[in-house]
Amino acid sequence: MKDNVVYNNPDNMVMVKTNGDEINVICNTEKQIDEVVKKLSTDTCLLSGYEEWDKGKDKKWILKFLVCDPEYEIIPELN
Repeated sequence: MKDNVVYNNPDNMVMVKTNGDEINVICNTEKQIDEVVKKLSTDTCLLSGYEEWDKGKDKKWILKFLVCDPEYEIIPELN
């Protein structure tokens, strides 16, 4: 994927936007969320956050993935 590009065509199931080392995906259903997370989660691409937009039938989810260097060490955040 190219840097700072919106991949939003009329026939796309989800909207994808890149921003540096971050990939943002807007999903319309919870089923889409599961598929996107399954396909994009790798050793070098991690789900870094999400947020919900709207309510009811207009509800959308924005997933944020972080693309990491293969040598990047992930340390869990403890409460």
